[in-house]
Amino acid sequence: MKPSIAFYAPLKSPNHATPSGDRTMARGLLNVLSKLGDVELVSELRTRDGAGDVDVQKDLIEQADQEVTRLVKTGGWDAWVSYHNYYKAPDLIGPKVCSALSIPYHLIEASRSPKRLLGPWAAFAKLADKASDAAEVIYYFTHRDQPFLQNAKPAGQQLVHLKPFLDRDAVPVVAPSRGRKSMLAVGMFRSGDKLNSYTNLANALSAFARTDWTLKIVGGGAAEDEIRALFAPFKDRVTFLGELSHDAVLQQMEQADVFVWPGVNEAFGMVYLEAQAMGTPVVAENRVGVRDVVGPMSMLVEPDDAGAFAQALEMVLSAKADPKPHQAFVAQHHLRASAVETIHQTMQLKTGSS
Repeated sequence: MKPSIAFYAPLKSPNHATPSGDRTMARGLLNVLSKLGDVELVSELRTRDGAGDVDVQKDLIEQADQEVTRLVKTGGWDAWVSYHNYYKAPDLIGPKVCSALSIPYHLIEASRSPKRLLGPWAAFAKLADKASDAAEVIYYFTHRDQPFLQNAKPAGQQLVHLKPFLDRDAVPVVAPSRGRKSMLAVGMFRSGDKLNSYTNLANALSAFARTDWTLKIVGGGAAEDEIRALFAPFKDRVTFLGELSHDAVLQQMEQADVFVWPGVNEAFGMVYLEAQAMGTPVVAENRVGVRDVVGPMSMLVEPDDAGAFAQALEMVLSAKADPKPHQAFVAQHHLRASAVETIHQTMQLKTGSS
């Protein structure tokens, strides 16, 4: 019989109403685990405290304890997998349930943040570390988190590199050439890191000598006025498309000659994989996380270097468009089958009857 797998995402349930990269990955992991056994989403409790409010944290801990009581009574799973455990959204449920039921506890994307052990998130940071300590296996997506996980790894815990993946079986068939000198950027209009990425992109375009290019920008949010102002000097060469559906974004990626996104402090960025899956080369900054998902036929440049970014744009737009190398990179390393194989080998769960 197929093993029964409990799944939980404390940061954001795969059923959450608001789209995000975390929700996309949670849904993808559910599909991956369904290839390995009978997977069940066992709780919808979101433990995220974005403000560092001690009272909110106490309330979430109480709610989590109620969930633990319920789930221990339910039982019946052969293994437990939690996705995304960190100081703002620790897994307050999985370790306790697994201890009570004596089943393996696995974490996917767990981060440790020693500096958060003091301050408003101190209690949650300690509980996130406690969950990480309890895991038999921690799967990490990028090499950004690996050093902290390695340094704090308890005896017997296994760390496994699970490459970020698209929740699909194959890359699509796409047109072989564009040649329109068209660029595409996709990112929410938020202050902080997103605004910084848009600022770096605008600076790079200011340093770009040629003028026969166009840029489409997909996104929306509270910082829209600031972001529009950044690109106002380029006038009608820049078009704002607003927020689009996922399918519409993929269509824009297929039509573009290059996907441009600096990636300031991106964990890794699913958009890079999606663009390359559509055969579109990427120009981004060479940052931890980003470099894990950008293939060798795309271009990575030094962070915050507008001149280097502009030179990379010139090289990509001047080259003959060939979608095959970019699609091959994704197909080989970053599709669902690769994730299934990695988790299957580690968990040693049989996909069929035993």
